[in-house]
Amino acid sequence: MADMDCVLGFTIASRHARGRVVRLGPVLEQVLQAHGYPPAVEKLLAEALVIAALLGTTLKSDDGQMTMQAQTEDGAIELLVCDYHAGEVRGYVKHDPEKIAALPHDPDLQTLFGKGYLAITFDQALTKERYQGIVPLEGTHLGEAIEHYFAQSEQIPSLVRTAMSGDIAGGILVQHLPEGEVGRERLHVRHDHPEWEHVSILAHTISTEELTDPALPLDDIIWRLFHEEDQVRILDGQALRKGCRCDADYVRSVILRFSEEEQRDMADDKGVISIDCAFCSKIFPVQIS
Repeated sequence: MADMDCVLGFTIASRHARGRVVRLGPVLEQVLQAHGYPPAVEKLLAEALVIAALLGTTLKSDDGQMTMQAQTEDGAIELLVCDYHAGEVRGYVKHDPEKIAALPHDPDLQTLFGKGYLAITFDQALTKERYQGIVPLEGTHLGEAIEHYFAQSEQIPSLVRTAMSGDIAGGILVQHLPEGEVGRERLHVRHDHPEWEHVSILAHTISTEELTDPALPLDDIIWRLFHEEDQVRILDGQALRKGCRCDADYVRSVILRFSEEEQRDMADDKGVISIDCAFCSKIFPVQIS
């Protein structure tokens, strides 16, 4: 299988554009198997994991973290959380099973969430800086919501496409660079983006089959889309893994931060505190003295 569980970056200097292509296979299966969600929720989480990989790998430091959260108060989906850290992706969805069961086949984003918001947080490990943008949750699918986020929060023209076929999911992110070369105008003060319009038209031709074909290398996808450009630079690929930073020692260290009285209140009649990790669906029992 070609470039499975991998992100490949690229830049098109003459068009002042950058992008990422990703394909998830075994990693996606591992995450979804841990939860047993209904099909509509699985599809949403698969798209979120693809987007987390696309956005997370734009971080300049391996120790940085990108967290994406979508939330509503009245939807069938109450909360979606997905993040990327050091090549690891993880995510979970809190939903109302009865509302999900009553939805039509293949519901769109607004049907799943209703009125909600999207928050994206970038934690830069090297500079210790944190940036968070919060926008209304708009669009028919999560990719469109991300496009709205970049347009409203960062004024960066962006295109996001995701696809899922069987147990494979893929996606592409293409963006106009936030600033041009030295001496050029900042993009957000310009009224037209001829270079971006050209790149966007080409990127729109990507198909579900190309994004999810396990035999098609990711660099072939980039070549198919942009082979007529003067120069396309392929960046180093990034392997992806299923991640969860919980373990028995960490869970116990968190419990010990509470007072003895609080620990007793949390424990059952056998003196055991059970901690359920939403990301990996594991239960960690902690025996208190």
